[in-house]
Amino acid sequence: MKSNRNSQDPSSNRKGGTPFWEKMQPKKKTSFERKTDPLERTKHRPVKHGAISKEKGWDQVAKWYDQLVGDEGSDYHKNIIVPAILERLGELGGARVLDLCCGQGFIGKLLLQAGAARVHGVDASPQLIESAVKRAAQESSLSYEVADGSAPGAWADGSYDVALNIMAVHDVENLEGLCHNLANSLKSRGKALMVFMHPCFRMPKQAHWGWDQEKKIQYRRMDRYGTAMSIPIITHPGRAVSETTTFYHRPLPVYFHAIKQAGLAVTDGEELFSHRRSQVGPRSKAEHFAAEEFPMFLLLEVQRLAI
Repeated sequence: MKSNRNSQDPSSNRKGGTPFWEKMQPKKKTSFERKTDPLERTKHRPVKHGAISKEKGWDQVAKWYDQLVGDEGSDYHKNIIVPAILERLGELGGARVLDLCCGQGFIGKLLLQAGAARVHGVDASPQLIESAVKRAAQESSLSYEVADGSAPGAWADGSYDVALNIMAVHDVENLEGLCHNLANSLKSRGKALMVFMHPCFRMPKQAHWGWDQEKKIQYRRMDRYGTAMSIPIITHPGRAVSETTTFYHRPLPVYFHAIKQAGLAVTDGEELFSHRRSQVGPRSKAEHFAAEEFPMFLLLEVQRLAI
């Protein structure tokens, strides 16, 4: 397990304040049932083969999300997530790549520039896929389709060398179905990269920054972790009426179990730290130190086991 942490990088001053996902407010308190085994704390719906899915992903917030991510990705995509992915993939050398839960498909052209022969994106949101198709323009090596990434589909056909799932696994209820589709889409020994909010340190309304006046340190407080739960999120907290999405928090064993059950193996991992730094002030040194100690994202590299 490695990280993107670079203590010698001064980075740029933070100008934008708190990331959007930490501003989001739960619509209501979530009830939980405490159990001993974290793998039993959440029960996802089983994959129904042949069923027609009504899942539309983030379609209800597609316009806002499309504006947020844009043509090249959000600030965090451009400065943290995409560099880590491209460095790990290296020269793709004619590979076929699946972008699972692709959203508006911003990373497609970057993958082609890295040597991919073809990139196919799948997402449940018709509006986001429409945006992806428009961005692809006349690029024949990019293709997209509307499909539920956690439901069986003809696109998961074992023809891909590489698969990506970027900042989406915590937006999907059926983790087992998603992992099975990742496995089914890959060739034998094919590789997938999954990037998501680090469940040990990032959890809407359950993770907070605090200040210890005596020690002069900024600390990270987690109010919950071990229980898998769904958290309703209000996209625009300041508005009288706002769309909602759902964040699915899971402790790490739940991810590892789903990956294993799908016929995948975790082969490597990386913890990704924020590039942002506070403006100069009495607490900036402690804030910078905390930013280098508590990761934002977790990257898992998984491989399909030999068929």
